Amino acid sequence: MHISNDRTNLPCRLAKGLVPLMAIMALVFVAVGCGPTRAPEPTRKRVASAQSAAQEQGVFKLGILGPFTGPSESTGREFKGAATMAFDAINWQIGEYKIEPVWIDSQSDPDAAAEAYERAIVEEGIQAAILNWHSSVAVACMEVAAQYQIPHIFPYGATEVVNETFHSDPERYGYWMNKGWPVPEKLSISYVQAVQNAIAKGSWRPEEKTVAICGENTDWGLSFGASIKEQLEAEGWTTVAEEYFNLDEVQFYTMLNKFKARNVALIAVTTTSPLSFAAFINQADELGLESLIIADGLGWGGEWYEMTGTSSDYVIDQIPGWATAAGQDFATDFEARWGVAPSPSAAGLAYDGSNMFIQIAQNALAEHGELASETIYTWAREKLQTGAWSYTDGIVMEAYKYLPGTLPDPLVGQGYYMFPVRQYFDGEGKIIYPPEWAEQELQPRP
Repeated sequence: MHISNDRTNLPCRLAKGLVPLMAIMALVFVAVGCGPTRAPEPTRKRVASAQSAAQEQGVFKLGILGPFTGPSESTGREFKGAATMAFDAINWQIGEYKIEPVWIDSQSDPDAAAEAYERAIVEEGIQAAILNWHSSVAVACMEVAAQYQIPHIFPYGATEVVNETFHSDPERYGYWMNKGWPVPEKLSISYVQAVQNAIAKGSWRPEEKTVAICGENTDWGLSFGASIKEQLEAEGWTTVAEEYFNLDEVQFYTMLNKFKARNVALIAVTTTSPLSFAAFINQADELGLESLIIADGLGWGGEWYEMTGTSSDYVIDQIPGWATAAGQDFATDFEARWGVAPSPSAAGLAYDGSNMFIQIAQNALAEHGELASETIYTWAREKLQTGAWSYTDGIVMEAYKYLPGTLPDPLVGQGYYMFPVRQYFDGEGKIIYPPEWAEQELQPRP
């Protein structure tokens, strides 16, 4: 994640801001900075050479992108553990090809991620990539994937900036093939519906429909904030505060005291940093806030309750669960092997994304007789992106289906990609929405 709102096409925007005296230089900068459709020929030859060397040895190099260091490194550990378990199950072998992982550390920073991603292509010779956590990293790395034509399967990065970029030139950006997380508005609406449902039933009676919006100052945080703000205001809520903070922020007393002074009925907050989220929840409890808190993503890390304890009681979140025997077995095996309870949103989805890639690669090899960037891209474009094939062996969702009308997002809805809304009590999330899944009604703070 990064602090600025959006670094997409930054060189282009900088060029537009130059003074008229430098207009000619600006035009040159735009022509170069907006990026060619392919890497320069010497670099392409270097990449092809590295990939060919691996092919000759019967090796397929796969980039695995995640925040392995930095403020979200606990999520990176879940990524690494889940991917390792998926590929261990096939002995890191697809047909005659040995799968060799190249772990690409995003560091939760888009610039560092793009540099590491390009290095993995040019120096390591990766032929495809999987996964990714942060939205701003997705925005940066999809440019690199497009430039070098590397198919990237199941990157999270939910922001609508990814979708807008994808649709601006599907031929160029279609290598960022299928997101593992839809745009925020497709999921945040469930919070709004859950809250409205509780008010209609009388299980929650706020004095006023006032809300404070806050989150990390990144593509993800800003996207979530804008989406839920618009959805709540459409239902008659008044936004009395909107604030964004650094990804590594852990001091929230000033912000929370403002919310308390305004007697805010509802707080909607999100961050992808477990430490930051724990600090927010603990300090809200310490200050005695009576607001109902939507903490989108609190449960994304497996250690969230260890960091918050009962301060998280009554908080609502939207995460999947281990609803199947296969999911429960995975969670048990993961904890036994790695010593930490996995989150369905981090380890669970990463496991499904890894296994999705395995099936795509197996199908591409069977159909084209070769495992390579081109065969994976071709098969996924013709089968995955058209909806002709879906991944249905997951442990988190019933089916991961992509259609021309949803790309690059998955199809959202019951039976496909869907998160229930849960309210936490003693570290357990009880489903409160949708009604057909509900285990109990929403309960306000006492």
